[in-house]
Amino acid sequence: MKKILESVPNFSEGRNLEKIEKIVQSFRGREGVKLLDYQRDEDHNRCVVTVVGEPEALKAAVLESMGAAIAVIDMRNHRGQHPRMGAVDVVPFIPVKNVSAQEAIELSGEVAEAAAQKFNLPIFLYEESATAPHRRNLADIRKGQFEGMPEKVKQPDWKPDFGPVGIHPTAGVTAVGARMPLVAYNVNLGTADLDIANDIARKVRHLSGGLRYCKAIGVELKDRGIVQVSINMTDYTKTALYRVFELIRIEAKRWGVPVVGSEIVGLVPMGALVDTAAYYLQLENFKMEQVLESRIYE
Repeated sequence: MKKILESVPNFSEGRNLEKIEKIVQSFRGREGVKLLDYQRDEDHNRCVVTVVGEPEALKAAVLESMGAAIAVIDMRNHRGQHPRMGAVDVVPFIPVKNVSAQEAIELSGEVAEAAAQKFNLPIFLYEESATAPHRRNLADIRKGQFEGMPEKVKQPDWKPDFGPVGIHPTAGVTAVGARMPLVAYNVNLGTADLDIANDIARKVRHLSGGLRYCKAIGVELKDRGIVQVSINMTDYTKTALYRVFELIRIEAKRWGVPVVGSEIVGLVPMGALVDTAAYYLQLENFKMEQVLESRIYE
């Protein structure tokens, strides 16, 4: 039986198509690897790639993509709405088929060690791969962003797990780890006031007393003249998408601001959408087995 993992590397480039193509090319035409999706966001200045593959083939492709990103991205010139600390900002591995969580953790460690040696890149292990409790949360690792990392990595508590104690001059720092499937979900608000988006983000994210398994920040979408609450749902099976959507709508109403849309970034597990559809349709005793596609591809 083939072992299949998913990886969703995030690269700090969302505007230059030529650079993005050089990075994404690493995943094309490779045996044992399939590029499923890649999306760029100019406001975030970020590209999110979704790829699946067999362990060794996926490892080789991810390492090649990291090298391509390091070659074309200079973080000293990077500006964007999304928090970032490196050219290859984060590389998660997710078990998909015939792969245990432990195997995903082990692969993440192999990639982190190889990348640190090959590119002289400082790397933190995060989430399930973390070597200490304070390193599990990506937001805690990324705090300070690229500009603050030179001083941060000198602190004993923030010495990188692999690579030099000091940032790569142009590529910064990278986080690599194993985790559950994550849903990147954004809710757009009918206002240009970033303070409103930030206030609502504080209300809904777990760190500030909001929903468990929810991370959120306010982001300005200058090209559309609106703001959004940008969200990562780290375990959609325990905190559903409809809960965070409804809480944002409630908090926005306090400001007299409408929700004007929402979006999924990258790919999403079917269960996350089915759960939300069942809620809004008020389906009684509905089961995942009633979804046609879930039976066809068993």
